[in-house]
Amino acid sequence: QVHLEESGGGLVHSGGSLRLSCAASGTDYVVYEMGWHRQVPGKQREFVASITRSHRSNYTSGLEGRFTISRDLGENRIHLQIDNVKPEDTAVYFCSGYMGWHDPKIYWGQGTQVTVSS
Repeated sequence: QVHLEESGGGLVHSGGSLRLSCAASGTDYVVYEMGWHRQVPGKQREFVASITRSHRSNYTSGLEGRFTISRDLGENRIHLQIDNVKPEDTAVYFCSGYMGWHDPKIYWGQGTQVTVSS
């Protein structure tokens, strides 16, 4: 059974840094791409960043520079480094994985809360 587990969330002061991690397990699927979304109460989940097997990364406009996504070489484990955090970064951050064999689909983690205090 596919399992995505996030870690690294918590409370951080504005201007500080945070590193989120996510590991995919329970599958031998090819993991084509992994990424991060975030969601605040009452709003839609929004795309943050993603990274492919070949380590090509993609960011939502305006976040690149403070957000850095990386993937451990040869592993289905990714990280999201957030620098100079801002109160508006407060959200639940969800890890996603696009994986499969002939019919890949997106799988989601349970999410990890990030709270930025001003």
